[in-house]
Amino acid sequence: MKQKRKKGLPTYPGSVLVHSMLTILILGEAVAVIAQAYFLARAITFLFQRMPVGEVLTDIGFFFVAFIIRYIITHIETLVADRYAAKTARMLRDELMHAYFHRNSTFVQKIGTGHLVTLAMEGVDDVKKYVEIIGIRMIKTVIIPVAIVIYVYFYDPISSIILVVTVPIVVIFMILLGMAAEKMADRQYETYKRLSNHFIDSLKGLETLTYLGKSRDHSKKIHRVSSEYRKATMKTLRVAFLSSFALDFFTSLSIAFVAVGLGLRLIEGEVLLLPALTILILAPEYFSPIKQVGKDYHATLDGQIAIAEIDELIATQKGETVTEKTKPIVWNKESKITCRGLTVEIGEKKLLQNITFQTGHGWIGIVGASGAGKSTFIHLLAGRIEPACGTIQINNETVTSLNNDTWFENIAYIPQNPYIFPLSLADNIRFYQTNASDLEVKEMIEKIGLQNLVEELPNGIHEKIGEGGRTLSGGQEQRIAIARALLSEKPIILLDEPTAHLDIETEYEIKQLMLELFKDKLVFLATHRLHWMEEMDQIIMLQNGYLVEQGTHRELIKKRGNYAQFIDWKEEGSR
Repeated sequence: MKQKRKKGLPTYPGSVLVHSMLTILILGEAVAVIAQAYFLARAITFLFQRMPVGEVLTDIGFFFVAFIIRYIITHIETLVADRYAAKTARMLRDELMHAYFHRNSTFVQKIGTGHLVTLAMEGVDDVKKYVEIIGIRMIKTVIIPVAIVIYVYFYDPISSIILVVTVPIVVIFMILLGMAAEKMADRQYETYKRLSNHFIDSLKGLETLTYLGKSRDHSKKIHRVSSEYRKATMKTLRVAFLSSFALDFFTSLSIAFVAVGLGLRLIEGEVLLLPALTILILAPEYFSPIKQVGKDYHATLDGQIAIAEIDELIATQKGETVTEKTKPIVWNKESKITCRGLTVEIGEKKLLQNITFQTGHGWIGIVGASGAGKSTFIHLLAGRIEPACGTIQINNETVTSLNNDTWFENIAYIPQNPYIFPLSLADNIRFYQTNASDLEVKEMIEKIGLQNLVEELPNGIHEKIGEGGRTLSGGQEQRIAIARALLSEKPIILLDEPTAHLDIETEYEIKQLMLELFKDKLVFLATHRLHWMEEMDQIIMLQNGYLVEQGTHRELIKKRGNYAQFIDWKEEGSR
């Protein structure tokens, strides 16, 4: 697949100022380069003419002054570019993570977790390298050769013409090789994306792969993709080597032509020694920026792709954010959410079709067979999935999406596999409510039934849990997830199979806690455990993505429709 590329000078905050500073500095560097060549040529000429060393020392001194000034200017250029690149990288990483956190799950599934992680880490570093290099190189390629060729023209027009004529040949060759390099780099980048996605997926599913005896097969798949990445990398390196060789060849040939021409005319007395030496010293400097661009081009290919992808993700998110800010969502006790004709699609597959309902309070149970669309329904309400069509109204006002910061402020989401962060127990519980005190956390721990866990921890509520810390049971993790939701005091609770992996005893305990603590909240509960349904104020029955029935448990049982048949089927299956 052809990757998008970002070419030219990148335009980020502060870019105009930085590029203006670099332009001024590089103009100064061009003057220093010419002065360095002139005074060195003078010194050599005077020594060749057997002038006293004392009379040459002044020119040698000026040469070293020019050399030092050039070194200082180059160092300042690097510092300016490096600081700008580092600042840009920090900004991009922050904005990229913000974009990740505000995108729906379909977006993550489409791009791949591995690639998103790689883009945020290595991709931003590639962009930093690109931003750091490209500004200096492009400005130098314009200023220094132009300054040198103008200076050489006043000494020897023929040499300047030779230098100028060579450039189009070099540029054309660079373009041809660049096109080949881009094709190879695209292949390399594509295989790297696949490799990173496979690797992350393997780590996430390592336990499952081991239990199923599929770890070896999956390892072979990773090895195959890794081999493809290695081959693509080698092809890219070969093109880079060829490009470097071609650049050195053509520039050396051009310098040789200049040298031969000057030598012949020097013998004939048509050119003096001082200008001839000056031109010979300046000729390599003329091609140096062009050669450096050619060499750095291959080093910045990944950066070109990464910067295009990152800019697109950030731009899309900013566009969505602007839309969201125009319609803030406010939820209160009198609020209602109304959905009409909602359809959710991933690719060509329709996960939900023509969903219509209205509610504003109480507990809503969502039931159906596996694949009926229960989790998709919850993800839709959580703003993690965008509807393909249909309308959503809150307080009789249409909202374009529930992927909205003001909506997120009102909801707490409890998945079937809650994530425990590598933080303390207290910080995990007050994750939504970061300003909650230790006393408030302890009160919630008592309500949720985690006192026994706290007593077992050496540091109490400040003991690190999660990855790298204390391992917890499924029931303890679920209690922590519920505690998070309740401490946040958010009015809407979304639960996706919250007790699916718990034993009956643990589920019963958590159920009693949830029924007690979820009072006065709007609760959406998707579950296949039907004993919850008797507690629900309303039940939504899903079948193949359609809402087929809606009502209370008693109403639907009495109706003897899809819901009643589903219960009978579940009871028969449990016997």
